[in-house]
Amino acid sequence: MNRSKNDLWVGLFVMLGLAALVFLALQSANLLTLNWQPGYRITAMFDNVGGLKPKAAVRSSGVLVGRVAGIGFDDKTFQARVAIDIDSRYLFPKDSSLKILTSGLLGEQYIGVSPGADSTNWKAGDKVTSTQSALVLENLISRLLYNKAAGQ
Repeated sequence: MNRSKNDLWVGLFVMLGLAALVFLALQSANLLTLNWQPGYRITAMFDNVGGLKPKAAVRSSGVLVGRVAGIGFDDKTFQARVAIDIDSRYLFPKDSSLKILTSGLLGEQYIGVSPGADSTNWKAGDKVTSTQSALVLENLISRLLYNKAAGQ
């Protein structure tokens, strides 16, 4: 009887440890976000989103202020439509701009918010027009090689 009670506690402890490992793995891969703060959703149009993925970070001054909710394609303007969820505690002026940046040289991509100076703030459903697309490394290399070949 005492042995089965110990086995039960060991099994429970092992299951709790496995659940904690799965939680940490999902959290570190940005596949699970636990956010109970209400927020607001804005939409931005980009010419090129590069390797931006849903649930990517949205940062301002290095601080996480939101996440990318989804990425779609607008067949009328032929641009990428990015839906962004911003935490409600962060308010940005309407003339703020968004740009797609990269963590490190070849790291993951995220959206950077540069605050503006307007007196009114973003609210749910706003469309951001001031955007800068992702810098694609392959395009830079091909442009550099083309310029070198044209200069010789």
